[in-house]
Amino acid sequence: MKLDVRHGVHPQDFKCYDTDRLRKDFLITDLFVLGETSMVYSHVDRIITGGACPKEPLKLECGKELGVGYFLERRELGIINVGGPGSVTVDGETFDLKPLDGLYLGMGQKDVTFSSDDPTNPAHMYFSSAPAHTNHPNCYIDIEKAKKVKMGEPEKANVRTINQYIHPDVCTTCQLMMGLTQLESGNVWNTMPCHTHDRRMEVYFYFDLPEDGLAMHLFGEPSETRHIMVRNEEAVINPSWSIHSAAGISNYSFIWSMVGENQEFTDMDHIPMEELR
Repeated sequence: MKLDVRHGVHPQDFKCYDTDRLRKDFLITDLFVLGETSMVYSHVDRIITGGACPKEPLKLECGKELGVGYFLERRELGIINVGGPGSVTVDGETFDLKPLDGLYLGMGQKDVTFSSDDPTNPAHMYFSSAPAHTNHPNCYIDIEKAKKVKMGEPEKANVRTINQYIHPDVCTTCQLMMGLTQLESGNVWNTMPCHTHDRRMEVYFYFDLPEDGLAMHLFGEPSETRHIMVRNEEAVINPSWSIHSAAGISNYSFIWSMVGENQEFTDMDHIPMEELR
């Protein structure tokens, strides 16, 4: 297991960061290394962002950074498989995860193991974890079970479908929310006009980008924006005070994970376009 610890930042300090510092503190890369589990622990709401790419079965383990006996002793976990078919075994119960299948695991599950059906086409188990205060039932969610919200206009190149996997209308959690947004062909913008939600932070994980493709992720305060160039299967940590938006050179998909004060998906502070700088 690899666990990289990242610290939070004040918006006044953030505006002084150069490209290398932004990438070092907020960009998450190398999530899917064959035969390994990789994780980033952020002090922004103590979210953990991770990826498992099993050749042989990989057990989800915790280090001294969590201060507990097992990973989900005081946490909950959301998983979406963005690779080949695989499975997650939880205290003896196995959940098969086809590409784009999701799974919620409640606090208190002791043994979690990731597996690939075919090591030559390994599963890419992307996961997010948040602190939890009580146990909620495990919940398997395929993309058809997810709540779907259509948004965008062709004239603004932002037609997309938001698939809400871990959401109060789908399953019960302590604070974790998680979903998958798919842009239609010919559309490149997501979450524009943009917003903030100071009650919840967010992590964006980008995938379905071509090998030579990229997306420009916009974040920072509306009046002092910054950007990071993101490649396929990379993620960006967004503090709660930051906008979160992107444009790609082609359409793409991304997984959003949120933790914080509430689970109201529509609780956001919209930013007028004229305020962006």
